[in-house]
Amino acid sequence: MKLLSWNVNGIRSVQRKGFLDWLREANPDILAVQEVRALPEQMDAELREPDGYHTYWYPAEKKGYSGVGLYTKQAPLSVHYGLGIEEFDSEGRTLIAEFPQFTLINAYFPSGTRGLTRVDFKMAYNDAFLEACERIRGKNRTTPLIFCGDINTAHKEIDLTHPKTNENTSGFMPIERAWLDKIFGMGYLDTFRHFYPDAAERYSWWTTRANARERNIGWRIDYVIVTQDLVPNLKDAYILSDVMGSDHCPVGIDLHFPD
Repeated sequence: MKLLSWNVNGIRSVQRKGFLDWLREANPDILAVQEVRALPEQMDAELREPDGYHTYWYPAEKKGYSGVGLYTKQAPLSVHYGLGIEEFDSEGRTLIAEFPQFTLINAYFPSGTRGLTRVDFKMAYNDAFLEACERIRGKNRTTPLIFCGDINTAHKEIDLTHPKTNENTSGFMPIERAWLDKIFGMGYLDTFRHFYPDAAERYSWWTTRANARERNIGWRIDYVIVTQDLVPNLKDAYILSDVMGSDHCPVGIDLHFPD
């Protein structure tokens, strides 16, 4: 099973840059997309429901903003929209799909770059998101869980080009990084670092200014994170930095489930 996650920075924009051709070629079993920036009725039929995929969309109430979506070859057992908290759900940030092997959460975490009030909003979302994860896991922690998406935080200095100059920049502030420390301390696993703990200059987002992508001046802020019970099924993790069309690139994992 190939699971990919991509902040497309506008699903209709990336469509014009060859998204559907890429989807057919990449052929993921599941693709989670973030920052869709469109209502389903604003998409053409091929984008909204391409052949071979079940699709689910959770747009923001504000047009042209945020929103998440899911393409999956296997129909989920159930799909839930949002965290049940209006201030977050109005921005279309969280989509939860239950599969036989695991529960998947596709999330577009808030950015705090618009001021300290948004940092507070981001941290409140992070806490509510983790509570939802723990609820899904259950008291006996028996539900395998995957969450993926644009977390809008680089974890360690290795995860961005200029860590020292960004210590007070949202996306690398101590309070944001401490949240990732917390979840990894609870047993959630950063799949890319599981396979490649020392891989440097591996980024998933580049500013559109100053030819940053061409110079590979970037941040790793997109993740696929799993619970420990899925480690035996985990075969690889990767960052598809050659895939263009957005200021982010796809990230993904390969999983194997015996019949």
